[in-house]
Parts: sequence; C-alpha cells; structure tokens
Amino acid sequence: MFENGILKIASVGDCGLRIVRKGQMIFSTFPQEHYFDCPYQLSSEAVTQTYLDAIVSSVDLKEGDTIIMGSDGLFDNVFDQEIVSVMTTHDDVSNAAKALAELAKNHSVDIKFDSPYSLEARERGFDVPWWKKVFGMKLTGGKLDDITVIVGKVKSS
Repeated sequence: MFENGILKIASVGDCGLRIVRKGQMIFSTFPQEHYFDCPYQLSSEAVTQTYLDAIVSSVDLKEGDTIIMGSDGLFDNVFDQEIVSVMTTHDDVSNAAKALAELAKNHSVDIKFDSPYSLEARERGFDVPWWKKVFGMKLTGGKLDDITVIVGKVKSS
C-alpha cells in the first residue's frame, strides 16, 4: 500500500520486492522458507501459513524510485545487480518488466549459468556428486519456474 510517500509491504513466501533509487538497490524483501526450496504458502487450510506470518515493512519512497515486484522465477534467476542494470537502461516500466522477464527466462534455461538459485543450493549443501567435483564440475543452471514481473515508478501527483 502506498500512502503519503510511504510504501507498506506485507511479504509471505518467496515472491519478492526490490526498490531501486538512483541506480542503487535500497530495499529488498527476503524469502520465507520452511527449508531450501520449500517456501511459505498462503492457504485457507489451518496447517499452513496465514497473513499473520507476513513480514511487514515500511519504506519512505521518493519521486523517481522504481519498485520491482516478482515471483521466485525472477529472483531465482536474476541477480540484484542485473535488476539494477536493467532499470538503468529502461525508462519505460513496461519495457523494463518485459526485459527482466526475458532475462529471467533466458537464465532459467541456461544450464551453465551460475544463478542465484544454484549459488544458494550449493551454499545449503546441494551439489553434484563428488566424482564430478574431481573434474571441476559444480551445480549450475537457472531454475525453470513461473516468471511474473511488475515494475512501477514513483511520480508526483
């Protein structure tokens, strides 16, 4: 919710939000997981998460700030530095969203790309078998997933 210059955010699970100001990432949500690759999910069932599990944040926004919201298909495949780079080369939010979605799609099918997802997997102990490591191999590649991207820019009214 955006009100009086303040963006109020409630985040559950592994969708995310980033805010870019003057070429710098100034805010980022973080995924909530039970364990690696098992995010919180909202449901009407009593055994899962509810809105009460949301992490609530507030950010003071300024004119020109860019808000990027996306599914894990974006953030598992595109680094924050790449998001900032795309934002600095696209003035139109619609074109920026399309460019980010296309970049995420391309990374998701690239088996040699060392994606945010593959880096985290290795950090959490998931990797290729030891005998592949002997040959210098490691777990790489993007993550095939749904990709949703929404980009907005703060303007004065």
